[in-house]
Amino acid sequence: MSSTFMGLETAKRALTAQQHALQTTGHNIANANTPGFTRQRVDLQQSDAFSKAGMNQPSTPGQMGTGVDSNTVARIRDQYLDVQYRGENAKLGYWETKNENLSRMEDLMNEPTDEGVANAMDEFWKSLQDLSANPEDSGARSVVRQRGEAMVDTFSYISNSLQANKTDLDAQIDNETGQFNSLLSQISSVNEQIAGVEPHGKVPNDLYDERDRLIDELSSMATVEVKRNPSGGKTNSNAEGTVDIFMTSDTGDRLQKLVDGNVLAYQEVSVDKSGGRNGHVETASFEWANGKAGTNIDNPSDSSNAFMQSSGSMQGLHEAYGYMNEASGEVEGLYLDMLGNIDTMVTTFANALNDTHREGWTMNDVEAGTKGAGIDFFSFDPAVLENKGAASALRVSDDVKADLNNIAAASASENGTGYAGNGSNALNLANVKDAALNFGDGNENSTSVQRFYQGVIGQMAVDASEANQKTNITQSLTSSADERRMSVSGVSMDEEMANMIQFQHAYNAASRSVTTFDEMLDRIINNMGLVGR
Repeated sequence: MSSTFMGLETAKRALTAQQHALQTTGHNIANANTPGFTRQRVDLQQSDAFSKAGMNQPSTPGQMGTGVDSNTVARIRDQYLDVQYRGENAKLGYWETKNENLSRMEDLMNEPTDEGVANAMDEFWKSLQDLSANPEDSGARSVVRQRGEAMVDTFSYISNSLQANKTDLDAQIDNETGQFNSLLSQISSVNEQIAGVEPHGKVPNDLYDERDRLIDELSSMATVEVKRNPSGGKTNSNAEGTVDIFMTSDTGDRLQKLVDGNVLAYQEVSVDKSGGRNGHVETASFEWANGKAGTNIDNPSDSSNAFMQSSGSMQGLHEAYGYMNEASGEVEGLYLDMLGNIDTMVTTFANALNDTHREGWTMNDVEAGTKGAGIDFFSFDPAVLENKGAASALRVSDDVKADLNNIAAASASENGTGYAGNGSNALNLANVKDAALNFGDGNENSTSVQRFYQGVIGQMAVDASEANQKTNITQSLTSSADERRMSVSGVSMDEEMANMIQFQHAYNAASRSVTTFDEMLDRIINNMGLVGR
């Protein structure tokens, strides 16, 4: 038969279980606004009935319930929703970074405005047209030189600004790489703490939350895959174990193991960049960092350009700064491509205009009655050209700066000589604007300098519009995934208040049960056998 005190023990278990449930509810409410917190729930389970089935079981009318046990405190979290969120978060990190860099580039190019390259070139063409109508006017010649210098300054400003932003990206990549390594180190440290607690039967929910928060942050920088490992020992059924973190490609191929949960190791990433004006990301190298050699993955994909295969902010930064395209063998990049296009345009345009200028007669040639060897209107500073490129190195030639009469506005007449009132070569110079020039695309006559520049700016605008659109779409998808995740893991104040009232009433009822059983025992112990006295 059951013990006389069995009912008191049942009530005591009820008190303990409801108290644990109330404490957990209070913990949820306290952390309702804590980033990364996952709501928790006490797993209540019936304790073993009396008596247990067996050949020597005591004779009882039937199995009697012995109350409730609060086995563990579990997190309410759906790992599948975590995978969805982190996949979208990686795409969001990529498109946000690309959109930010394209928006910055649009601000630098400043088109279409009165301060942009297009307007500076238009003013230069207009000054040449004015000179063609008044070739002897020193004022018109002065305006040509001034407009030429203004255009040169605009090219130099745009080129230098693009290169300055590229230099800023260099530092930003270093900072992001440091942050990436810091997250890996922190995840490995939390792994180590979890591995030290779980074998003793504990369930460190707060450590799980911190690890998931760190992985969420890591997922914005690269696409990651999480694999769980059991900790061993006397682990609780709700224990989540340590984790391995893999960097994966957009198609899900594993590129590199970043964190090894079995040996509690992590890798540090270093990014090697080439120097000079055309500096770009060459390789990403991985090395086990905390004195523990983890297990590398079998048959990994090429990890030297791992960040270019994995979505995330790191890929966006590398694309903006410059990288080696493994397929084409060419160095590409947002800023490198724009600098290359501007340099190509400046070189082609300046050479074409110099060719036309050398064919004309200057005022000094007209006065001498014979044409000289020809003078260039533009020149390139050799020292600047080597380090910064054509757009930064472009100058109005020293001959034109020294003497306005060295501007070749005239063309040879029918008798083979030039004369003062002839402005036909100035008109030829102005017509270079619409001349079909070869910009290195393999065609002998590709397009005009104006259309080439419009194409460059147009492509930038298209890319910026796409990046902005994709950013908005991925923001919506990421928010939707996070909302679904929070609908499971987030703290609902209404639900917690309802739980609090429920557990409070259960606690009060259990307390009443203790009082009732106490009165029964008091009657048995202190009042039985007193009849008749």
